[in-house]
Amino acid sequence: MATPSEPARVSVIIPARAASDHVERAIRSCLAQPEVDEVVVAVADEPTRRAAERVHDPRLMLVENPAGSTPVGLNLALGKTTGDVVVRCDAHAVLPPGYVTRALATLTATGAVNVGGRQAPRGVSLFERAVAMAMTSPIGAGDARYRLGGPPGPVDTVYLGVFRRDALEAVGGFDETLERNQDYELNFRLRQDGGVVWFDPELAVEYRPRGSIPRLWHQYYQYGFWKSVVLRRHPGSLRWRQLAAPALLVGLAGSVVGWLAGFRYAAALPVTYAAGTIMAAGIDGLRRRDPAAIVEPAALWTMHLGWGFGFIAGLLSGRSRGPRPRSR
Repeated sequence: MATPSEPARVSVIIPARAASDHVERAIRSCLAQPEVDEVVVAVADEPTRRAAERVHDPRLMLVENPAGSTPVGLNLALGKTTGDVVVRCDAHAVLPPGYVTRALATLTATGAVNVGGRQAPRGVSLFERAVAMAMTSPIGAGDARYRLGGPPGPVDTVYLGVFRRDALEAVGGFDETLERNQDYELNFRLRQDGGVVWFDPELAVEYRPRGSIPRLWHQYYQYGFWKSVVLRRHPGSLRWRQLAAPALLVGLAGSVVGWLAGFRYAAALPVTYAAGTIMAAGIDGLRRRDPAAIVEPAALWTMHLGWGFGFIAGLLSGRSRGPRPRSR
């Protein structure tokens, strides 16, 4: 990283697929950061490319990502950048004013290799707002600081991230064999390499949640599946919250078997779970004064069960370490 007398050169990388409605806003939010020298977007489809091309700025570069994979796109974009600080952004995210300024100051002050903050979900439709509440509820996020917030300090992972380029290159960049969970896995390798991943609660990035139950189910099924793959590779990365959803699923399945077998109290777990999620949604609705809380239980059930089914499917798949092709 540059010395205090020499400003760091800052690059932004964005993987973009099926994001024609969002990518332009994401790019503009990055280019509005005064310190940003270049933004490289790896586009995976023609509608997204056309949307990105609506931004006319010499600092913007588009690269093709025919694989369509997020980690492949990130590595392709990374390979085209020149900055000694790399900002990772999503096509559905919006960087707030001052984001890069604060992140650079925190990188310097802490000596961390990656600095990041909170995911701040902002829904527009009723269901999106319900998902946003579920994602920031303790019953939906466990103890994940990048979802719930908390004091600044070292953590296992952050949302997105602002990286020292030399640290990224030292661990080989993003693992292209992981369709999901590549950020968490990368942060684990950075920490294993002796680096610090630093959480700053003031770095909050807007995120647009999924707008339907099928899309939310698919997202969380993928999260669970790829989390189990990462845990096979890095057992030391396990956190208790990652076992909550599969344990719930096993418990609910046991309750169904018990009910069919005539056990009197077999319904205790499903009833308790349903009551707990409805109560949590009621508290969120009162606190936020948003009628979307009425459907928050459905969002929570979709997230929990999708994640749980995905996690167990990932374990049963037997997938583990594979080759890590480079796209640079």
